[in-house]
Amino acid sequence: MTDIMADLTWREAINQVIDEDGLKELTQKKSISLYCGVDPTGSSLHIGHLIPFMVLKRFQLAGHHPVIVIGGGTGAIGDPSGKNSERVLQTMDQVQANKEHLTAQMEKLFGTENFTIVDNYDWLSKLSLLDFLRDYGKLFNVNTMLNKEIVASRLEVGISYTEFTYQILQSIDFLHLYKYNDVQLQIGGADQWGNITAGTDLIHRQEGADAKVFGLTIPLMLKADGTKFGKTAGGAVWLDPERTTPYEFYQFWLNQDDRDVVRYLKYFTFLDRAEIEALAEKVATEPEKREAQRRLAQEVTKFVHGEQAVVEAEHISKALFSGDVTALTAEEIEQGFRDVPSVDVTAEKANIVQWLVDTKIEPSKRQAREDVTNGAITVNGERIRDVEFELDPTAAFDGRFVIVRRGKKRYFLARVK
Repeated sequence: MTDIMADLTWREAINQVIDEDGLKELTQKKSISLYCGVDPTGSSLHIGHLIPFMVLKRFQLAGHHPVIVIGGGTGAIGDPSGKNSERVLQTMDQVQANKEHLTAQMEKLFGTENFTIVDNYDWLSKLSLLDFLRDYGKLFNVNTMLNKEIVASRLEVGISYTEFTYQILQSIDFLHLYKYNDVQLQIGGADQWGNITAGTDLIHRQEGADAKVFGLTIPLMLKADGTKFGKTAGGAVWLDPERTTPYEFYQFWLNQDDRDVVRYLKYFTFLDRAEIEALAEKVATEPEKREAQRRLAQEVTKFVHGEQAVVEAEHISKALFSGDVTALTAEEIEQGFRDVPSVDVTAEKANIVQWLVDTKIEPSKRQAREDVTNGAITVNGERIRDVEFELDPTAAFDGRFVIVRRGKKRYFLARVK
């Protein structure tokens, strides 16, 4: 079988491992089942979720069986990991709706072959309080729990008993999956180490010290400037195309720093070592061409949104760079002009000068006349020089949009209502 551990080591995707030699031997000997959990705290995954999921996908491609636990049970409680205050509890209706959205997204990433999704509500909801305390609570030492980083970091500001017990619930998940789904490995972000080790400890207490179970965490993903990966000025980068369009998603990866791009190629793409090393050479010798960034954007966008999304994103990018927007579809305009200043307009025809002032694209008629006369205004890709020009808002893009460019780079979008 593929030496998955060697591949993960080269890709700098391993932070901590429980019994690395044992895991390496096991994965070379047979196909294993492994799991990662995600709580349905929102209706979409974001690129931070891709960090553990990329490792899960690599195991799948190497012939192993990934299991994803959607935390319908734990999501109702709230994971204290990475938080400095209590989470706001969601209603069970919210949890259920989010669970359905996340399931669809993960099936898109992992397919339906050799892949399983389970919901921990199915077993956690059947536990009575007495069963929980007698069968599990008795096996967890409070002093040990307090020393776990996820709890210790919260002691000064306080942590509720509800969130304090989260690591017990996650441990029960691992035990359940070990017994009923033959899962031997749990993976997660660096902040999940305490939860993962608690799970392996529980399995050894319940099933015997010789039970072969492992844990693996992924390094904290930081950018070269020291800031957390995955955040932008506009907030999270979502996998849901309604929240972050495929064009915006593509642009996020295209705009990565030269200092980060090779590491991201290793981590977020399935390109082989030879191709990545060739791209690394291009970064060193011809950084202005940004070939590595373009390859990164293509590969991650294809993985999340499909090949057609890459074609559309590059079509939009080319049109915006050249200023030739005439070939864009109305749907591509929706994607590519989301962050452009926009205004609602009527379908009525109007004099170009008056229209530019009414839409506040120009501050005054004098400035509007000057810009039109000087050829600084293009409408739907056509340069306008006649101050008497009559603009028809329904003339292009299915009658839905007017695209105005002022100067070389400033775009404006008028939505026809």
